[in-house]
Amino acid sequence: MTAAVFAAGVIVVGCGEEDFANNPRPPVPVELTGVIQDDAVTISPARIGAGPVVITISNQTRRDMTITLEGSSIQTRAGPVPPLDTATIQRTLRPGLYEVRAGSDVALPREIRPAELEIGRERRSSSDELLLP
Repeated sequence: MTAAVFAAGVIVVGCGEEDFANNPRPPVPVELTGVIQDDAVTISPARIGAGPVVITISNQTRRDMTITLEGSSIQTRAGPVPPLDTATIQRTLRPGLYEVRAGSDVALPREIRPAELEIGRERRSSSDELLLP
């Protein structure tokens, strides 16, 4: 009797869909922080591997600013961001060079130097990471 129950359990466990896709999960998103000042945009870290990123940028100027992430056939805008407020850009970035620029509808006394992001080879999968959504 015990052998029959064990055999039935093995047969049931063996049944199921043949084409189960066990694809690796994407890399864990990297949190980047940035600040817009009167003379430049700064992003940290400026070098990361390819994959999902979340960029949170604080506007530390006296004007509303529009933030642009551009490079490798991607152009994303956020804003206008009021003074002393933040904006967030979420994208999956491929290897390449990107610029994060800030601009205003009002003429500025001088151009704000953009931040450069260098995106390297893809980061490893997050399949082995615990406590992820």
